[in-house]
Parts: sequence; C-alpha cells; structure tokens
Amino acid sequence: MSNLMALQNQTERSGLYADMEQRVRETANEVNGVLFIYSAGGPSYVASQVRGILESEPGLQFDVWGGDEPGSVAVLLPGLALDAVHYQGLRLKQQLQERIADYRPRMALSSFSTREEITPQLLSQMEEKAKQNYSDDIHIFTKADLLLVKSRILIVEGDPAVREFLQIRLNMQGYETMIADNGITALDLITDWKPDLVLTELNLYGIDGLPYIHQIQQASGEEMPSIVVLTEQRVEKTISLCFQNGVDDYITKPFSPVELDARIRRCIQ
Repeated sequence: MSNLMALQNQTERSGLYADMEQRVRETANEVNGVLFIYSAGGPSYVASQVRGILESEPGLQFDVWGGDEPGSVAVLLPGLALDAVHYQGLRLKQQLQERIADYRPRMALSSFSTREEITPQLLSQMEEKAKQNYSDDIHIFTKADLLLVKSRILIVEGDPAVREFLQIRLNMQGYETMIADNGITALDLITDWKPDLVLTELNLYGIDGLPYIHQIQQASGEEMPSIVVLTEQRVEKTISLCFQNGVDDYITKPFSPVELDARIRRCIQ
C-alpha cells in the first residue's frame, strides 16, 4: 500500500472513529460496550446481518457501522457491562457462522465505565486487535492493551529489506506504522500523520544528518515525536551531537531486535 493510499485509508477510519465517539457522547449511558468484527474478504452484507441479530433481542440498544473492508463491522452497545458485551459477541459469532458459509470472524470487544475513555485512538487500537486476532477466541480488550494506544511509529529507512523487517516486527508488537524511504517524504508524513515516534536512519536521500533532525522538530509542531536513530554511523561525535539536539535514543546497526523493542517501549511510554 502506498503512503498516499495509507493516509486516505487512515482518514476514512478516523471519520468512523469520530462518528462512534460522537454517538457515545450522545448516549445517556456512562457505561458503553464496543465490539469490532473483522473477516478478510468477508461478504459486504455482514453489517446488515449483525443488525438483524441484535434487533432480535428486545430492548437492546445498539449502533452498527460497516467498515472500510467487506466483512468489517463496528458495534456500540450503550449501557452494557463487559459480561453482557461478551455474551452479545458470542451470540453474534455463533449466528453469523450459521448464516454465512465458511465465515470465520475475528473479534475484539470491551466495556468502558466512562464515556471519556472512548477515543478515536482507542477505537483504532481495538479494531487493529480484532484484525490481528488469528485465534478462534474473542479478544477481550484490557488495560494492558491501552498501553499501546498512543503508538504510531514512522519508520524511515532506505534499505527495503530492513524497512520491511522493522514494519513487520513493530506491527506484531501492536504498533501502528507507516514507512518512508527518504527524508523529504518522512517530513511530509510527520506533518500529516503525526507519529508518536520516528525510528530513522541518518543516511537518507534528500536530507540527512543533523539538518534532518532539526527539520523533524520543526515539522512536528508543539507535540514533537520521540526520535530514535537506527543507523550504521558509529562516529562518537555524531552520536553526541544527536543527543545534544534532542534525539531520545541512538542505536547502531547491526542491532538486536529484542533490545530495539525494549528501547522503543521506553521512549513511547
């Protein structure tokens, strides 16, 4: 997926999350259940099936939104605590599989005690958990998952093999990622996408080194992302100047993936 397509998709999803957040604000309930259903390549009529199943239970309040991909559905269940949301999730899963041949939905759900807890970032993370749930069990979204809600990482790396490895590993860790192969594209993405952390090489086409670090700081506005340099440059003076100019961490290649995970976690948290 190109960066432009990814940004367009992110904008569409942000619109859905904003609609859901607004609906939460309009309900009379402080407690609200949220459920995401995802099935890669699922039929386009899943949302209507979900509505039909929920309508069959008298007195149940709900809102349903179709996702950007066939088979992707978001559900708001005002007033329901976690056990009741889980029951509705199990009911939906069973009946959808009875109605749709070879349908294997991935699901994530939770219930929140206050309306203020439900934000677009949280909803985005919940939907991502549903997409990443490859087991047959429903994923119960917990406080542990909330630690990764603010977790957008921009990967800036010229080597396609390293770039792909980093994106796959960070996605598996639950982070939301975008990629750039040069400094100019990276600066545009920092302005538009507003990552929480920039993981970047220093040797880049277009703009590199300390001028590039300064441009990151200027492009990000008031909420500057953490900056982690991942580079082949081992010159002591370069490392010292990077830290003096606001870099949060500096890692040299070749690197330990486990150590990289730990240092990114420390910078994000």
